[in-house]
Amino acid sequence: MFKKVIGLCALLAVMIAVLAGCGQSGVRPEKTSRSMDKVTDLAGRTVNVPFPADRIVAIGPGALRLVCYDGAAGKVVGVENAEKQWPAWTRPYIMAYPQLKNLPVIGQGGPDYVPDAEKLVGVKPDVIFVTYLVDRTRADELQARTGIPVVVLSYGKLATFDDDLYRSLQLIGRITGNENRADAVVAFLKKCRQDLYERTKNIPAASKPGVYVGALGMKGTHGIESTQAKYPPFVAINARNVVDQTGGTGSLMIDKEKLLSWDPDMIFVDEGGLSLVEADYRKNPQFYQSLRAFKNGAVYAQIPYNFYTTNIDTALADSYYAGKVIFPAQFKDVNPVQKADEIYRFLLGKPLYQQVAEGCGGFKKLNFNRLNPSAPAQK
Repeated sequence: MFKKVIGLCALLAVMIAVLAGCGQSGVRPEKTSRSMDKVTDLAGRTVNVPFPADRIVAIGPGALRLVCYDGAAGKVVGVENAEKQWPAWTRPYIMAYPQLKNLPVIGQGGPDYVPDAEKLVGVKPDVIFVTYLVDRTRADELQARTGIPVVVLSYGKLATFDDDLYRSLQLIGRITGNENRADAVVAFLKKCRQDLYERTKNIPAASKPGVYVGALGMKGTHGIESTQAKYPPFVAINARNVVDQTGGTGSLMIDKEKLLSWDPDMIFVDEGGLSLVEADYRKNPQFYQSLRAFKNGAVYAQIPYNFYTTNIDTALADSYYAGKVIFPAQFKDVNPVQKADEIYRFLLGKPLYQQVAEGCGGFKKLNFNRLNPSAPAQK
């Protein structure tokens, strides 16, 4: 009897093994069979993540962009609905990876929405990357609700050339197994920053024109009043940003009368909010024609700097364009369109300037007189 029981147990073990083998095709391995890696995220949380993560999602402003820069778009298994709805030209990473729009929806998306735990669980990611939507406590709560590691990323205070941005890129690279690519991206950003700085570092402050950028995106589109103090593209080229007189840092909405008192020599209008500036100009052309930049025809369009937080690639392109406009001698070797494509090609694998420009207009001098035929001719 004892021998018969042993024999039955052995037969049962063989059958289980055979059935398990037959079921392996298309089945995702359990996380317990994979190595784990302990990381510290940008909220200071220690998180255990499977290494390397093969299935990922990125939620919140800018998270998916950083994943794409690190060459991990192929590991994304779901996207926010907003990524499918917004025009692609506002976010070049969607132009580079249009297949992302075909993935399952993992939540609504947008600057202030609450993550959808049920939909996140539904796509079975190994890791959830998140920016801005959660603080330390809420990240812990989302992780507890989903049972999936949540890794908080950050663009820092001013994005573009921020150490927190670099750390976020390297963290994504480490978790996805793309460390070399992440290091290359960080090195590229730092190299651009150094090149921009070196070109203008010796220009005397007294010889620099006063400049201003308006219509910057900030949780939506805005008109000429939306700007930034310590605006990274201006900081990068050592430009004299009139808004820095406020002593602040980052996004702010100014009183239009303040712009009159600053009266900058040159004004850049972000094309994300250009239509609002044009509509306001039609209502009050006298205000705009009181500004020397408008009177002298020194108003320039830049491609959208912010959309679902900062387009880092576009921010670099805008930096070189602003340098070309403000300091032509120092940027005489730069073709802004070619430089933009060089940046897009490195960060996203494709020269995207033309596609972006078809959506928003591209780099150009703006002629507002066409909106007000009675205005004096621009110089």
